[in-house]
Amino acid sequence: MARFVLLLSFIAVTPLPAADPVVFFETKVRPVLAEHCFSCHGEKKQMAGLRLDTAEGFKKGTEEGEVVACSKLLAAIKRTGEYPMPAKGPLPAEAVADIEAWLKAGAKYPAAEKAASKSAAAHWAFRPVVDPPVPAGDAPNPVDRFVRAKLGEKGLAPSPAADRRTLIRRVSFDLLGLPPGYDEVEAFVADPEPDAYPKLVDRLLASPHYGERWARHWMDVARFADSKGYVFTEDRSYPYAYTYRDYLIRAFNADKPFDQFVREQLAADKLDPKADPTALAAMGFLTVGRRFNNNVHDIIDDRIDVVGRGLMGLTLACARCHDHKFDPVPTADYYSVYSVFANSREPKELPLLPAAADQVAKFDAEVTATREKAERFAAKMYADALAKFRTPKAVADYLMAVRDSRAMKPSDADDLAADRGLDANMLGLWRDHLTADARTADPVFRLWLEVWNLPDRTWREAAEPHLWDWLAPGRRRLPAALTAALGKRPLHHLRDVAEAYGEALAAATGGPLADALSGAGAPTNPQPPLADKFVAIAVKQQYRKLRNAVDKVHATSPDAPPRAMVLEDDPKPTGGFVFLRGNPANRGPAVPRRAPAILSDARPFAQGSGRLELAEAIVGPKNPLTARVFVNRVWMHHFGEGLVRTPSDFGVRSDPPSHPELLDWLASRFVADGWSVKALHRRILLSDTYQQRSDGRSELTAADPENRLLGRTNRRRADFESLRDGLLVAGGTLDRAIGGRSVDLFAPPFTARRSLYAKIDRQNLPAALRAFDLASPDQHTPQRFVTTVPQQALWLMNGPFAQQQAKAVADHTADADGRVTAVYRAVLARDPTPAETEQATAFVGAASARGWELLAQALLMSNEFAFID
Repeated sequence: MARFVLLLSFIAVTPLPAADPVVFFETKVRPVLAEHCFSCHGEKKQMAGLRLDTAEGFKKGTEEGEVVACSKLLAAIKRTGEYPMPAKGPLPAEAVADIEAWLKAGAKYPAAEKAASKSAAAHWAFRPVVDPPVPAGDAPNPVDRFVRAKLGEKGLAPSPAADRRTLIRRVSFDLLGLPPGYDEVEAFVADPEPDAYPKLVDRLLASPHYGERWARHWMDVARFADSKGYVFTEDRSYPYAYTYRDYLIRAFNADKPFDQFVREQLAADKLDPKADPTALAAMGFLTVGRRFNNNVHDIIDDRIDVVGRGLMGLTLACARCHDHKFDPVPTADYYSVYSVFANSREPKELPLLPAAADQVAKFDAEVTATREKAERFAAKMYADALAKFRTPKAVADYLMAVRDSRAMKPSDADDLAADRGLDANMLGLWRDHLTADARTADPVFRLWLEVWNLPDRTWREAAEPHLWDWLAPGRRRLPAALTAALGKRPLHHLRDVAEAYGEALAAATGGPLADALSGAGAPTNPQPPLADKFVAIAVKQQYRKLRNAVDKVHATSPDAPPRAMVLEDDPKPTGGFVFLRGNPANRGPAVPRRAPAILSDARPFAQGSGRLELAEAIVGPKNPLTARVFVNRVWMHHFGEGLVRTPSDFGVRSDPPSHPELLDWLASRFVADGWSVKALHRRILLSDTYQQRSDGRSELTAADPENRLLGRTNRRRADFESLRDGLLVAGGTLDRAIGGRSVDLFAPPFTARRSLYAKIDRQNLPAALRAFDLASPDQHTPQRFVTTVPQQALWLMNGPFAQQQAKAVADHTADADGRVTAVYRAVLARDPTPAETEQATAFVGAASARGWELLAQALLMSNEFAFID
């Protein structure tokens, strides 16, 4: 019964290293120290003897001793210690959390490299890609010759070839993310032709499901999500993020040249739309990132990071606050690229992608109806909120309050408003309105301004005669409503004039008096967002729901035509500036829009924002990084580890390649093949190195415990998408439709769509996705973690979705002759051995009425199902 033992925890796999602590320090910690601490504890000043801008100073601590191990520094920034810091005020909560995490992780503070640029010049990744000679040998595939040459240096030999059942399962998961069916396996095993395996590879590469599998890999690079993260009150969804995913599927299926793939993701709006009308959707690469509560500087930094690490393995974002400590990226280069994106904006109306005309018309009608409902509510909401300020008494109250507060500071005027039961914001609007020079030309306001400065005690002696003299026929032409209001009452006091004025305003139905009360610019007719101050919170929340409903229509309507999440250039792009220490309020030298000097001749860009020119520099012949980085990513997904084990950092502190000549040979072939991704797959997959067995060998383990020399294939656990999709395949329920909107994988009734189409909510990532190590959508992910936690096995054992698929296996094999064999074929794509048949029969017989379902679930939880050999 060994094969039926429930998998209470997966076999341990060596976890990937945590996020690079140096990158974390440079992007999360040093910028905070630079902005808040270096002025008092830096190069020029070291209060209390503490210097925080060097590793040595940080380790030394203050005059009283070190500050890390004894938690003094943490207590200071949490403001719980004897010396709360910074003295000017507390750090943002997020900054405190980042520094605390860094301290608890060992407080790794990178030592300065005085000759970073010199060492960088000789660094392997910054040298041009070469086409190295292929080592001698009898292997027909050059990949094998490079690998065997390295093994030979250690006196080692490669492992034998895997059997065909293992091989078809391995390559099917690698290219499609799906297990092969029983009939596919049997046909491949029985195929006597010598080219059976190359034909299999070609068939899988031609499958539409190939694009789905490799789109998901690139979505990790692009930090894909269907939501913005925390953005306060606005709708958090990206209703058209799915169009970027669909673009990726099409691009990989069509074998779009990778250099064109890069151009389209950065600047499809600058390319010929006739070449590919759907290419605009590629720009989701830039725009599906986190919104950082709409902080534009962080949004741009995130885009720089995904371009730098995602496309070139270059940590450009480390130069946000200072010159890169290790790589040849000065701060000026960072802000040159920053300026490219600062001169790019997201349009209010995203462009339509090809869609049926009737679909567009139906959706437009739905959006219009929803928007008009919100607009009607808004009109009534503001009218109701402002009505109380437009009564004769209210106008008189505010006029008198303006008169009595004319010499006051704003804060004192606010106190006067509170004493009189008035709204301080409305009083402020009246004060601004009546003291504006432009208003003195209006006879209505001119009247008030001429009488409001007269003191109360002189009113009977001076004010009333003056007023009537001012109103004498022929002297002034006043609106009839004001004249009538003034004539209806004795004007014994300044308040009488104010009330008459308020009465006239309230009675006016047109002309300057009506405009004075409710026209554009009138104090009692403020426009949003200023008008929001006068609306009750509960009412604003109702309006927000109606306003967000328009976005919900985009996100949920089945008739919503696809739109591209693009950027467009500012009409008049400008140059930029270095932000000293990363502070936008502290501008340094001017910088042009251009690519980092390491990539090109660094000439300023001349075409709009420069995004297309940046893309050309990234894929240009002078950039030694892009081809190497992508080749390494493809290798990583086929072998579990890259030739370079820091796949998004090829800088000076990167892991050196295990096979540098092989990496360059593959990169040079990749470019020579027209940047064909499918040709790259063929070169790798047709090698004997890829087709090796995964069994451990004592001599290999002793000489190369991490398998850096590739003397065998690495055994890998299926990622979440492959595992869940495999459950659907086994149950015969997989929906193989390609493309479309994201779906909730975890809400019953459970969808049968592929896991690729999971709705990824940045703020509320489902627990199952976290448990199974899905890439974090908050930032670019070079490589997924691999963890072993109980939740993984419990999801398979107790989760309703896994149980549903086990029942589906039992149901669709119910009428089969030899039901044990049918269950094995459905789940493991093979026949059981006689011993397994006997054990399974006994297991089902001893179980309850759910015996067949439990048998299926036991197989679905087996290592054979979950691992790829």
